[in-house]
Amino acid sequence: MSKTMINRLTFLALLHDVVAAVFAWWFAYMLRFNFELPDHFVSIVWETASWVIPLQAAIFILSGLYQGVWRFASIPDLYRILKALIFSAVVVAAVMFMFQPDGVVVPRTVLIADPLLLLVLMAGSRFSYRVWKEHRLYGFAGKQRKPVIVVGTGLPAVSLVKDLLRSGEWRVVGILDEDTIMHGRQIHGIQVLGGIDRLPEIAARLSVRNVIVAMPSVAHEARKRTVHIANQCGLEVLTVPSFEDLMSGKVTISELRPIEVEDLLGRDPVTLDAAALYGLLEAKTVMVTGAGGSIGAELCRQIARFKPAMLICYDISEFALYQLEQEFAGASADVELVYIVGDIRNERRLQGLLSRYRPSTVFHAAAYKHVPLMEHENVGEALSNNVFGTYVLAHACKQAGVGQFVLVSTDKAVNPTNVMGASKRLAEMVCQGLQEANSTRFVIVRFGNVLGSSGSVIPKFREQIAKGGPITVTHPEITRFFMSIPEAAQLVMQAGVMGTGAEIFVMDMGEPVRIADLARDMIRLSGLREDDIRIEYTGLRPGEKLYEELLAHDELTLQTPHPKLRVAIARTADSVWVANLIEWVEGAVNREENTIKAELRLWLEEYTGDVNREQQSADLTLTSSRMD
Repeated sequence: MSKTMINRLTFLALLHDVVAAVFAWWFAYMLRFNFELPDHFVSIVWETASWVIPLQAAIFILSGLYQGVWRFASIPDLYRILKALIFSAVVVAAVMFMFQPDGVVVPRTVLIADPLLLLVLMAGSRFSYRVWKEHRLYGFAGKQRKPVIVVGTGLPAVSLVKDLLRSGEWRVVGILDEDTIMHGRQIHGIQVLGGIDRLPEIAARLSVRNVIVAMPSVAHEARKRTVHIANQCGLEVLTVPSFEDLMSGKVTISELRPIEVEDLLGRDPVTLDAAALYGLLEAKTVMVTGAGGSIGAELCRQIARFKPAMLICYDISEFALYQLEQEFAGASADVELVYIVGDIRNERRLQGLLSRYRPSTVFHAAAYKHVPLMEHENVGEALSNNVFGTYVLAHACKQAGVGQFVLVSTDKAVNPTNVMGASKRLAEMVCQGLQEANSTRFVIVRFGNVLGSSGSVIPKFREQIAKGGPITVTHPEITRFFMSIPEAAQLVMQAGVMGTGAEIFVMDMGEPVRIADLARDMIRLSGLREDDIRIEYTGLRPGEKLYEELLAHDELTLQTPHPKLRVAIARTADSVWVANLIEWVEGAVNREENTIKAELRLWLEEYTGDVNREQQSADLTLTSSRMD
């Protein structure tokens, strides 16, 4: 819109208010005298109006009444009008009292009625124009817009309904919610028709093919139930952005998207001890290893919210760090971001970095995590990176006086049946063995699979569905624990705050999910039937468990102040054991893989990996003599 057009519209708005002020001043006198205005008061009306109206107009301009747009008139505009009218009424009354122009006395009723009349005229005109404009833009196309039902009556749903009323695509025909108090009420003129169970009946009666679930902060079980009912009706289900995205300002409530399986597996929001986290991170230097990975990158995002002075992002992958750098481009200048490419096994480099930057907390997320890949041809590398690398980093942190070292571990470290899990359990014991009084506090955090990570089955299933199937699942009964990446990162940070040294924190992973059921959910959410996409069972992969565990057979847990974190009472190690382990790892990495797996049993008795039995017997005898 050109500047000339803006000036013209501003002048018209001011002219409207001046005319309204003249009418209100005259009508206030008429009300005062019951519409029988005495002749001698006619001249008084216009004499006083000659200075009252310009005074009011000046106050209106100074109050910023003409910065808004009538088409978008809202409650803030009403507040501005109200404040301007109250101020103008006070000024007019003060002038009357102090100066009494030409001995004219204005009835007090007029001084009260005038601003009230003006409020009705000025606010009414603006809101009437908005209603007319919106009806003109959206009302006539109402029948062509797609009917939709909104589920939810919270603030996100209210905001969504308001946005959809101005939408050229959607026409909200009803709202559903489980809260019986809301039934029969209206939100922006749309009635709350009942609970979720009425969805099939109402959708059929109103010819609705779409439903929007607007409950981003409601318990995930309620969302899952709603989606299940909608799927049974053959409705297309949309949802609003997540609660975290809305709070961060990344997206707006009206950015609808198809509901995905992550929404069904999502969990209730994590409550964080924000004050303690600020104490741990604010204005401090923090380092994250594996910063380019799924968990590491999310840790960086979450940590940045607590305003550290410097965040060191360390990863061996140049490309992963580049992607993280691009994501953080233009981030708050309050946080200095440092991107360092390096290997956690490079002790000299780590010592130099820790000496230069002096981080107070290190989150260690760097690891090889892919179970089948580490099981063959990469056994030595898994031990070298996950065990020796953790030792090198932890020992360097201890020498540099780092206050807190948080190891990101996995549920696969519990009764491990694979090399990756065994290497992570040994890494846990390395951290416990390095713990000393009045030194770096080593804290370990275990959790299961995270939604959307690089190793998650969900992207794989989505790709297989796009190709028309089949979906490959290793076993009909295989189950896994799932949690979102933000939740995992937040609980890692929370454990870092709570840890006093050498604890293993176990996250509440909720109920395990059957992978075959997950595949079926994804098929239905794709608008297909199970008959359209075949599920093919391929058998367990090397080192893969049928069920994941969060505790070993001999482990118990203790409660913590946080409902989603418990402390595992696990077997620990001492510094002598750690020194012997590292010596073995350095010598074992280049041996035959069956030999390494056989020797691994002596260091980790709960390890039950599959090795060649004849080779195992011979190697166990040889290794036992070495360790003695």
